[in-house]
Amino acid sequence: MKKRILLTVALVLSVALLVGCATEADSVLDKINQAGTVVVGTSADYPPYEYIDDAGAMTGFDIELMTEIVKRMGVELQWEDMPFDSLVAAVNSGKLDMSISCFNYDEERDLTVDFSEAYYTTEDAFVVSSAFTGSIVVPEDAANYKVGVQSGTVQDGWLTDNLVTPGLLSEANLSRYERVDQAALDLASGRIDVLMGDYVPVQALVAQNPDLLVVFHGELSTGPINIVLPEGDTALKAEVDRIIKELQAEGFIDQLAVKYFSE
Repeated sequence: MKKRILLTVALVLSVALLVGCATEADSVLDKINQAGTVVVGTSADYPPYEYIDDAGAMTGFDIELMTEIVKRMGVELQWEDMPFDSLVAAVNSGKLDMSISCFNYDEERDLTVDFSEAYYTTEDAFVVSSAFTGSIVVPEDAANYKVGVQSGTVQDGWLTDNLVTPGLLSEANLSRYERVDQAALDLASGRIDVLMGDYVPVQALVAQNPDLLVVFHGELSTGPINIVLPEGDTALKAEVDRIIKELQAEGFIDQLAVKYFSE
C-alpha cells in the first residue's frame, strides 16, 4: 500500500513538473529568447510614427523606439509591415510577438491582446482641403460631410460610435481606408470632405501638402499610446514595461519626440 501511495505521489509530482515546464515554454518571452529574435509588426504608412523613407528604409518614432527596446532585450529584431487593421489579430494568433503602430488602448482590442505601459500621448485631428467651404467648430460637425478614416483605428471607432451609430453620419458618407495616405489623396481630390486621424501624422500630411489644413484637434478617441502584446504573457509585458520606464527616465523618448514631432 505504501509503495502504491508513493508511486501515486511521484506520478502527481511528475505531472506537475511537466505542466510547469509546458507553461514556461509557452511564454512568448521564452520563445523570443530561445530564438534570439523578436518578430514585431507595424503599418509603415503613418509618418512620423512609422514610414518608409526616400532610401526605402523603415523609420519613424515608433521604429526607433522599438529598435532600442529590442536592443535592450538582447535579441535581434525582425519587422513585419502589414495593414494596420490586421496587426492585433496577428499578435493574437502568434504570427507576431508584438506590434507597435501608434496604438491607443481600446476595450475591444483588450479582449484579445494586452498593452504595454503608455510611452507617449496623442490627440485626434480633422483635416480638410483649402477648397473646403464648410465649418467644423465641434467634432460632431463632421457628420455633415463625407468623412475618411483609416480602417481599424480608434478614430474609426470614434466615428462609428459617436456619429454613425446615433444616425448623425450615414455609412455611405464614411469611407474607410487601408492606409492613411490613400485617404489623404481622396481628400485632396475632393472624393471626401474631411479626414480624421491622429494629430501628429495629420500634421505630417499637411506639411507635405500645402492644400490641406487642420481645422480641429483635441483628445477624442486618443490619448496614451502603447505596444500591443500577447494576451496574458506577464513575463513579456514586465520586460517591455521595464525598458519603457527606463527609456522614459533616461530622456530617450523625449529626445525621439523632439526629433520627430518638433515643428
